[in-house]
Amino acid sequence: MRAKSILWIMLVIFIVGVLFSIRVMEQNVDTKLDIVMANSILKTVESHWNRIEQGDYSDITQPFTVLDHNGKVRYQSADAVYTGLYDAIRDREAVMDVTVGGITVGKLIIHDHYEKQLQASKQKLVTIIIVTFILLSLLAVLYIVYLHYAIMKPFQKLKSFAQHVARGNLDIPLSMDKNNPFGAFTESFDMMREQLAAARQSEYEANRSKKELVASLSHDVKTPVASIKAVSELMLLRATDEKTIKQLNMIYSKAEQVNLLVTDMFHATLEELEELKVIAREESSQILTDIIANVNFDDQITCGPIPECIMIADMMRLQQVFDNILSNSYKYAGTAVTISASLIPGYLQLEIMDYGNGVSTDELPLLCNKFYRGNHTSGQNGAGLGLYISKYLMQSMQGDLECCNREDGFSVILRISLAR
Repeated sequence: MRAKSILWIMLVIFIVGVLFSIRVMEQNVDTKLDIVMANSILKTVESHWNRIEQGDYSDITQPFTVLDHNGKVRYQSADAVYTGLYDAIRDREAVMDVTVGGITVGKLIIHDHYEKQLQASKQKLVTIIIVTFILLSLLAVLYIVYLHYAIMKPFQKLKSFAQHVARGNLDIPLSMDKNNPFGAFTESFDMMREQLAAARQSEYEANRSKKELVASLSHDVKTPVASIKAVSELMLLRATDEKTIKQLNMIYSKAEQVNLLVTDMFHATLEELEELKVIAREESSQILTDIIANVNFDDQITCGPIPECIMIADMMRLQQVFDNILSNSYKYAGTAVTISASLIPGYLQLEIMDYGNGVSTDELPLLCNKFYRGNHTSGQNGAGLGLYISKYLMQSMQGDLECCNREDGFSVILRISLAR
């Protein structure tokens, strides 16, 4: 409301200034000689030639000068300024002969007010323009100050408020003056802050409930897993066939792996992956033979020789990586798998190759993103977390994971850091 008032006042001052300027410019300056007054002055001067100063000039408004026949000044009115006969003629002032007894005895010069009037009009116009400009400038400065306090400062507060919200600090309210023009606007932002705070609290409670549920389920899952381990141990004691012993060992190994994974669920969820502990230590590369054997259920995996070296790895997490990758190969490619190993500077590189259709070039950079599932996965169960978890675990062990297409299939390349 104040801004509108200032703008209206500025508009009124501008219009008034324009109107006064037009009025001054339209004032006519009379450039014609008053013949009646000129004749009156001439007659008075002629009748009082010897004593010109004794003449009655009370009704005369025009300044005049009387010269004798030699050009010397005989008399001047109080407001007359005589600069010379030549200048008077040049300035088009009225010059009349003074005749006494039929003889020309001098000159009467009636000075013109035109220049003074014109100068006065110019002065008035300049004064009006300057006053109008000063008033508009003052109001403009006042308007800028008002905008600064009414708009710019509130927006600075809003900027600071947005930064606090972006950082998750939802405890600082957005305070505004009652007369602020953005009162309802800023109030909505503060309500948004309160809603976000309430939503965050609800999310915290939901996560807490979820963790409690996970903990409860983990406890319940541990019981049957412990039973599986116990039964498999008992059967191992009684088994004599080599194939049966191998299968029972695999059951026991997987039960132990499930037991460890369930234990992790007490401390982290899939959305809080960074809380999963990775303890990388120096290991012999020969442990990879056992890891691969643990996932070679149907003898579909062909593994080449693995160079002997000391690598940095967490055996349990590395087993989890192989499980995820080979599970994807069985599920989506449905072909045999070949694993080749080689040493490159700083790493032991394993290439896990299937012979399926691979993925599109556009999807390759997205495969390791959380919850991403490719177009070829329709109809298959999954959460889109296997490669994401595997890449995280490899990087936590100072290694890396990379996916690529081949002409005859799809490859996942693991780089396991070598001990230095």
